[in-house]
Amino acid sequence: MSSGSVWFVQLVSKLLSFLSLFQSEQFLIENYSPLLPTNPKPFEVFYWNVIDNGEMKLPQLDVDVERAASDSYNPVVRTVGLQRGGAIQILPSHCSRGCGQGEMQKLHLDLPQHCCYACEVCSRGTYSNGSGLRCVCADSRNVTGQAAECNACSSREPASLWEATFLDSSFLACNNSCNVTACELLTNTVILNAFSLETRAYDLYAKAKSQNLPKLFYSNTGLPPLSFGKNSKINFKLVKYDARGNFLGWEDVTGGTLQLCADCQSVLDAAYSFGTSYQQSCTVQVSNLLQRVPEPIFYEMFLQFSNEKGNWLWPVPVANPQLQLNSPASLRSERLRRFFLVDGLSGRQGNLSNQPASVTLAAGLLLSVDLPTSSPGDQSAFLLTVKYAKQDSTATTQVSFAVSYTHRPGTSPRDTDIALAILGSLAALYALLKTSSWVRRSRLQNISFIILVKFFAFFAGALANAFFVVALGTGIYWLIAFKGQQSSAVEVMVPPAGSQIETNFIIYLSCAFVLKAVDVLHLLITQVTISIFLIDWEKPKEKPAFKAPAGGQRAISSVSIWRTFLIANEWNEIQTHRKLNPSLQLFAVLLLLEVVGLKNITSRDLNVDLHPGTDAYLAAWSPILRFGIAASLWLALGIAQVAFFTGIYEQFVEDKIHQFIDLCSMSNVSVFILMHGCYGFYVHGRSVHGHADVGMDAMHACLRKEEENLCPLRGLEANSDIQTFEVLLTDRARQLYDKITQPLMEGPRGERVRVNLHEQRLRSYYTLNRFLSSFLEHAYRDMDYVVKDKFFLERFMDMEFQEPVDMSILYPDASALFSRTLFYNNELALLVFDNLLFSVVDLGTQDFLLAAIITFIVQKLVKMLRHALGRRNLAAKTLVEKQFLI
Repeated sequence: MSSGSVWFVQLVSKLLSFLSLFQSEQFLIENYSPLLPTNPKPFEVFYWNVIDNGEMKLPQLDVDVERAASDSYNPVVRTVGLQRGGAIQILPSHCSRGCGQGEMQKLHLDLPQHCCYACEVCSRGTYSNGSGLRCVCADSRNVTGQAAECNACSSREPASLWEATFLDSSFLACNNSCNVTACELLTNTVILNAFSLETRAYDLYAKAKSQNLPKLFYSNTGLPPLSFGKNSKINFKLVKYDARGNFLGWEDVTGGTLQLCADCQSVLDAAYSFGTSYQQSCTVQVSNLLQRVPEPIFYEMFLQFSNEKGNWLWPVPVANPQLQLNSPASLRSERLRRFFLVDGLSGRQGNLSNQPASVTLAAGLLLSVDLPTSSPGDQSAFLLTVKYAKQDSTATTQVSFAVSYTHRPGTSPRDTDIALAILGSLAALYALLKTSSWVRRSRLQNISFIILVKFFAFFAGALANAFFVVALGTGIYWLIAFKGQQSSAVEVMVPPAGSQIETNFIIYLSCAFVLKAVDVLHLLITQVTISIFLIDWEKPKEKPAFKAPAGGQRAISSVSIWRTFLIANEWNEIQTHRKLNPSLQLFAVLLLLEVVGLKNITSRDLNVDLHPGTDAYLAAWSPILRFGIAASLWLALGIAQVAFFTGIYEQFVEDKIHQFIDLCSMSNVSVFILMHGCYGFYVHGRSVHGHADVGMDAMHACLRKEEENLCPLRGLEANSDIQTFEVLLTDRARQLYDKITQPLMEGPRGERVRVNLHEQRLRSYYTLNRFLSSFLEHAYRDMDYVVKDKFFLERFMDMEFQEPVDMSILYPDASALFSRTLFYNNELALLVFDNLLFSVVDLGTQDFLLAAIITFIVQKLVKMLRHALGRRNLAAKTLVEKQFLI
């Protein structure tokens, strides 16, 4: 056995001879501090061991040689002599507690070799010197020059009564490395100045040379790779010190340790469930906080974790954004080690036992976690940000605690920008093609303001779709990437509130809604300004019953007008007909979101429970996830409704569009529509029976003939049943059409009404009816037309490559494209608009029910507006009075 080991055995034997087992335990508890709370051994102490060959080692024993003040200890050179000659240097250690202010170190009589000491209060009229080894008279203070030393370190005045009482003495005592408590007090005094480091406390701290002086900042807190699963608990531990620098022990961080707001334990503990974005705030009385924390407690925070190398405690740095640093730039990037929650000492005046006039408190705590923790960077993955506020002791204040997760975006913003750039370019190209097609159909030769307006309208609709696709893709991506981490390590977090990704998403969604609103407005204006005329093919059965009266007035026709009124009413009804039921759409979306509970998976946590308990913490909603689930449901239900309506309902129950075409044939009335200048649609309704103004028995006979194929097909051309066409008129045909319809467009001006206006309109009606019927019967050789099929590329691009010069062109249309002038064939634009309206309202209110109500109201208003304006336009263009359009 080496000489050092023999020395240790003698030490233990002598210790046990003086103390019983219980007394030894009590002595160690009262005079020593544990190094780690998780250490199975209560204490770790060191001594120097010299083996026979002279090699020096530092094994683990029961006492701290650094605290020794034996005869062989030289405090100047910090060495301890050895029995065989020579000396070894003392390294810093923190095993034994330091003495406080006004105390001196006294060697403990019960331990041999003078390796331990106790603290003894200095007698009246004396104070502890800088080394803490003896008490000196107060009168010798100026003689030693220590007071002058404090003033030389800082010319600033103490910031509080607490500093004036303890700051200088703690600085003097700390300059000797043996007084750990004084160094702790000095550091705590610096932390109490939460708004600036330009203080006397920091000046003295910077001048202190003690090796026991705690570091104020962390220089590097990079975290080793870690993995956290869904809702795994984050284990934090706190080292606690009181204001006087005494070590208070270690404490596990659980719900309520750092939160100043009261709540149920499950809600408080949710803050430390990994992957849960936590937010808690409340209003508290400052006086209640003082009762809870009468004197400040200082904390150092550590993350406890385990890996293949063992158990670890890793420091969590602290950021104080309100701390003013006029110091070197290198200090600005470093993080604090300590923080406090409530300070009632600095605001005390007159006497430290008085109630404070003001209180400094941590009004906002934010624990930030940077993902992925499996590949952390140079900075710590965990950061605690503390925002302090000074309040009157009788005031009421707002406090908050939050846990936020940030994820390094990687390539997702770049991918989003690329997708938006590509889709935006395609939208611009689409708008150019649509504008070019509109210009050709309108026969415009020169660029004008109306062309620019049209281009903007087309571009707005296409760009709205691009923004919508990007926003929808963003929502679905984060919904899958974030909520899909149910069994793997959590590596992805939904973008936090206020992040660049979320801000861009909100901008994209808002732009999509505004642009789509412009697109819908353009659609409404186009539909309510079409030129429409109902061609009556019915011929008089006999000569007019009434001759033309004198004065050149027109003879009264014997053809009934009720068939025209019937077609006008049917057209009026189908103007707002859609492929889905908007009310059913809203009801189904609300049912899935609110009743089934799909909205609960849009929270900023990893829970996918559709019905969380009443005592569970409900994380804040993510607008990205809410849009992702709501828009997906809206589109899925809309597509399902359209598929059912077109695939089943229209095939087996009712198809209003084709029923309207059949009704035109039975009524012997055709519909001629001009949507643009020279472009429009034609619904051929000429009866194959010659007459439609007949009785019931004749009508049934006609229907039986059609069932038995005893009459020609209903199509415009022989042996064809195609009744709908796209129309492309020549300029001459359009000019004649406008000339005939001009009286139809005139109305009363001022207070004087032209007496013969009604008669002129009637003449124009019959003239236009004869012109269009003659035109369709090829009666005008100089204004004839030809029926031809469109090329595939023309149908795909929705434009005509050939302009009619001498003859108009009718393109057979088996898809009933005349419904473009109705809501029916614009379902995609209306579906996306309703979806965006619902989502934007929810974005602002975070309430699906309110969003559904507002969407329902807007839908009704748009429908009423479209119906009212369309009814007015129909009455003006067809001369069917509005009172007949019911």
